[in-house]
Amino acid sequence: MVILRAGLCPGLTAEMIQLLKANSIATVVDLVSSDLEEVARKCSLSYKALVAVRRVLLAQFSAFPVNGADLYEELKSSTAILSTGIKSLDTLLDSGLYTGEVTELTGAPGSGKTQVCLSIAMSTSHDLKQNVLYVDSTAGFTASRLLQLAQARTGDEEEQVLSASGPVKVLVVDSASAVICPLLGGRQAEGLALMMQLARELKTLARELSMAVVVTNHVTRDSSSGHLKPALGRSWSFVPSTRVLLESREGTWGKASTRRLASLTKSSRQPTGNEVELDIASCGVLEESPAASGEGR
Repeated sequence: MVILRAGLCPGLTAEMIQLLKANSIATVVDLVSSDLEEVARKCSLSYKALVAVRRVLLAQFSAFPVNGADLYEELKSSTAILSTGIKSLDTLLDSGLYTGEVTELTGAPGSGKTQVCLSIAMSTSHDLKQNVLYVDSTAGFTASRLLQLAQARTGDEEEQVLSASGPVKVLVVDSASAVICPLLGGRQAEGLALMMQLARELKTLARELSMAVVVTNHVTRDSSSGHLKPALGRSWSFVPSTRVLLESREGTWGKASTRRLASLTKSSRQPTGNEVELDIASCGVLEESPAASGEGR
């Protein structure tokens, strides 16, 4: 709330402000929403002077209307769609990752979350020639693994992964739950505040820097229904614009299978419940014992 003061705009003098305050008009909102004829009579001020002051204040402090079609065109021009490097997953996500949004990959250990993240990083950096910032909180990321992925894509044994300057187009956080869950123990209030601060920062980065943010999250089992659900609770559920659940379905494909089922559980563009199959072996070179490598796999 902006308080009326001398010098705030031309014509608003200290004497005028004193008279206005004597009649309970102390802020910009008070003045522009008042009946100026009545104010001029009560305060013994010039009606013409009050109209001129209000016109200037409205120009300085009012939000101007914006055409919805113009906003839509601006959004289209500033939004890019980036391939994940996995055709079936791109189809599920309506062509790929959208800049300005947070996309979450959820799943149990061994479901292939890190493999998909590596595929996204390689597709963005190698195929699209854009920069990627990869935040690894589970020790699932290694340079040799990324090199293997590059070689598998190109068939070039001398393939090099180069760093470059310039804006970051994709931010990968693998995994968000590994960082946040330890904070949600006994000091619940403090941990929840830190989680929401992280959520705000990720959404701000995505929106203001026009980047695609990808986070991974583990799953828990609902005590009432028995179904898998993302960790971090209801407060976090509002953070991602799109959420994908990865499942191994060992009973269907066998324990050693690299096939995964990707289900769309949250989206503003595609119907939730859509499912596609993907082969995480095509996302990179799998290690011999993926289930033993921790939550991020």
